[in-house]
Amino acid sequence: MDKSRPSKPGDRIFRPVRITRYRLRRVMGIPALFSIGYGDVGSSIYYGLGVVALIALGATPIALGVAGLIYVFNAFTYAEGSAALPEGGGSASFARHAFNDTASFIAGWALMLSYIATMAISAYTIPPYLAYFWPVLKEPAAGTLLAMGIILFLMLINILGIKESSRLNIFFIIIDILTQITMVTLGAILILLPNPAILVQHMFGEGNWPSVKNLILGIAFAALCFTGVESVSQHGEETRHPEKRIPQTYVTMIFAVLILFAGISIIALSAMTPQELGDPVNGWARDPIAGIANSISTVVSPDEIASRITSEPALHIVIAWVFTGVRNILPVLVAILAATILLVATNAGLLGISRLAYNLSSNRQLPVTLNRIHGRFRTPYIAIILFSLISLLMLTPGFFSDSFFTDLGALYVFGSLLCFALAHAAVIGLRVRKPDLPRPFKLGLNIPIKGRQLPLTAILGLVSTLAIWLIIIVIQPFSRWYGLAWMALGITIYYLYRRSQHLPLTHLEDKMAKHK
Repeated sequence: MDKSRPSKPGDRIFRPVRITRYRLRRVMGIPALFSIGYGDVGSSIYYGLGVVALIALGATPIALGVAGLIYVFNAFTYAEGSAALPEGGGSASFARHAFNDTASFIAGWALMLSYIATMAISAYTIPPYLAYFWPVLKEPAAGTLLAMGIILFLMLINILGIKESSRLNIFFIIIDILTQITMVTLGAILILLPNPAILVQHMFGEGNWPSVKNLILGIAFAALCFTGVESVSQHGEETRHPEKRIPQTYVTMIFAVLILFAGISIIALSAMTPQELGDPVNGWARDPIAGIANSISTVVSPDEIASRITSEPALHIVIAWVFTGVRNILPVLVAILAATILLVATNAGLLGISRLAYNLSSNRQLPVTLNRIHGRFRTPYIAIILFSLISLLMLTPGFFSDSFFTDLGALYVFGSLLCFALAHAAVIGLRVRKPDLPRPFKLGLNIPIKGRQLPLTAILGLVSTLAIWLIIIVIQPFSRWYGLAWMALGITIYYLYRRSQHLPLTHLEDKMAKHK
């Protein structure tokens, strides 16, 4: 008999299998959380920038700026909710405590769609950037095959344990941020500063400014670039001192994302016309960052730059040589930049969805099999395997088409904005229903209503995310029908599972006591 557990009288006749319950390890700090969050948010600029330029034209930086403001609202809402309820689950957890299990499941199921889509689209857009080294990866079949291999590799990494994958994320993010800073700096020195009027021309010149309708649509699609804040909150149970470190991570992400995204979008419009940036056939819509590198490499002559800096012949030769080397190596840096950040985003999506499934199944909103933790590695291995396989299935159209990633992006936005709206509503609801809940992070911008202090940022976030979600549904048929079908499927599964377990559909357990 197993000596690791006490025997029971019934064991003399029949000994049932008793599953040992394991908890997730608290090993994550701010660097690991930041790498997961930035990897998810920051990756979308590599395919979202071109889509926004296609619609918003010269107003692309403005569209991204408005969407960035909404991102700030989202980040503050998740900082407050995650600090108050550091149990993982993100918007699903917030909605469970604020409303009921049904609202929680709707938020979680919408987020699952977002995670699956971001895993697929991030993995699928890695090969086009790596095609700089291996041109065959431009072919749909070869690119899709590599994308599937990437997901399988990350599946194994995540089964082995969160600590191993966190170290991988941190390494990639350090490389990525350094390369982004290099890109913006070189673009400013080589393109923008020598001719500042070019940015004005590309933004406001004839045919470059969008109509009011397209500007609004551009802002809606710009939300694609700011939809990764859920990833950090999913790891509350694995974070050391989550009530402090999760809000600190969100604040750090706000500054990093807004500064770098503003720089990249401005340099992109300085390097290219909006028509070139947003052309999906002959332009750079699919790989806009590569377009920036190409412009830097071909438009400006290092000799001209050296002449502006010095008239000394010897120094002129040295400076020209340095800029020539930098110009030539830039495409290599961009290929590495894009591949690493998109790899991190794929990993962040897998991390997030596996932890979300663990949270939902632990609360009897999905079959409890999904919350089974590996005895050795302490990871939710069944959820990791299941959703990796679903993402692989979603990639199969890539063997036949090289443009389906646009629809994946729309599904990504559909799921993300819906769960963001529910997160804002839940944080507002918690202020009303649980005013005494300890909140380690709480902004001072509040509106007093009937004795309750309602967060202004959450109210603005709720209105803006709902508005953009409705715009996406109206103008994007694929996301409308497939997104709504996904939600209908999930609600059906939830209903049948709860009934089979003899659980009420809207049961809300009072779990606040452990947080007081």
